[in-house]
Amino acid sequence: MSNDLSRWANRIRRSERPTYHAIADAIDEDIQTGHLRSEQKLPALRTVARALGINFTTAARGYAEAAERGLIRGRPGSGSYVRGEVASTPVKRSSPIGVIDMSMNMPPEPHDPDLINRLRSGFASLAREEDLYGLLRYQEFGGTMADREAAASWLSNRLTGVDPANVLICPGAHGALLGLFAALARSGDSIACEAVTYPGIKGIAAHLGVRLVGLPTDTEGMDPEAFAALCASDPPKALYINPTLNNPTTVTMPMERRRAIAEVAQRYGIPIIEDDPYGCLPEERPAPIATMAPQLTFYVAGLAKVLGPGMRIGFLVLPNVRYTARLNSTLSGLVVMANPAMIWLATRWIEDGTVRAMTRAIREESRARQMLAGEVLKGMDYRAQPEGFHLWLQVPAPWTRVELGNRLRSCGVAAVVSDTFTMRGPAPEALRICLGGASSRTECHRHLEIVHDAIEYLPGVAAGTK
Repeated sequence: MSNDLSRWANRIRRSERPTYHAIADAIDEDIQTGHLRSEQKLPALRTVARALGINFTTAARGYAEAAERGLIRGRPGSGSYVRGEVASTPVKRSSPIGVIDMSMNMPPEPHDPDLINRLRSGFASLAREEDLYGLLRYQEFGGTMADREAAASWLSNRLTGVDPANVLICPGAHGALLGLFAALARSGDSIACEAVTYPGIKGIAAHLGVRLVGLPTDTEGMDPEAFAALCASDPPKALYINPTLNNPTTVTMPMERRRAIAEVAQRYGIPIIEDDPYGCLPEERPAPIATMAPQLTFYVAGLAKVLGPGMRIGFLVLPNVRYTARLNSTLSGLVVMANPAMIWLATRWIEDGTVRAMTRAIREESRARQMLAGEVLKGMDYRAQPEGFHLWLQVPAPWTRVELGNRLRSCGVAAVVSDTFTMRGPAPEALRICLGGASSRTECHRHLEIVHDAIEYLPGVAAGTK
């Protein structure tokens, strides 16, 4: 193996390409010349880094480049190996070349041939649809009754007794939130939310001139006493809350806390916007707040977190017919309608079980990646949930969140610092790290190693750390 590394060192010295490309080139050359055989184990990344006089991140990027070319593959916990055969199709990149995107909270993509065939079948059926022109015409906002019935059926494992007549199908959950903010508040009004919360509502509020009031939270979510104090002194027009697998803190609010929030909202008559994009992922979860305050809660869910962010189909469950008519008018004026072809696919995939199968597969893949995070980041302070796509990393001293974010960027890793999510008070020393963007568990493992190395091993860390 030392001879392999000597050849790689010579190849790197001769090459005018970036070092990580030169490493992949050296591996390719060794495979072509027979120095590396099928299924042969490659040197560990730290061994490569020491032997070549480079840092761990560059070595990892070299192996990643070789994997992208179909030359090698990794086995979590075991190492990297020469592939038995060259991949027959190009491996897709989930982010621009040279960038490891751990900033977007998207679901991992299961590599299950049966699921992929299900998706292909859905698209093929769409192409065979007799009334193709119908899918190209304007349609009434909110979907047909058949589409709403399918949505109500999918939501039934979380919400009981959903009336399809009070379900609107929207162009994504974000579109539903835009309509809700516009319908419930005017410019200058306030809407309460968690002090650290989903940043998409910051953009919506700024666009509409709505003031966000961030309320303090703890390890169980929003403080109901702080919510009650606000309602007593300066009642907001609504409360926005993300109580299950919170983005970014990962907190799932327990049942007693949900009941307390619902009780305060009912006492003061404050509408609740319950954003539940991840609610279908945990097998065991508390009931939605919408079940505790049904006449005040606007419940938002969608398919972006179980099929992919390109599936911009959201479901908005309204408290009553009066609000359904009002939101129908508001949303149709703002966004016209959801894509009819996407609604058609969503309904088909709900009815034929594809959405249910994808949810199970994504849940399993998320658990596997969170286990990898537990192994690689062992000893570090972070919050996560087994079925979540992300983790909330508490930045260790001597780093600050900004310094660590910059350090990760210098290593080619895109993550999100807590300032993006903070509505009230100083931003916590934390970063959100997303696990879904990696194309495989092996790639996810490698990305996590780079994060670990950026914190613990790379030059520039204060004396006293390894």
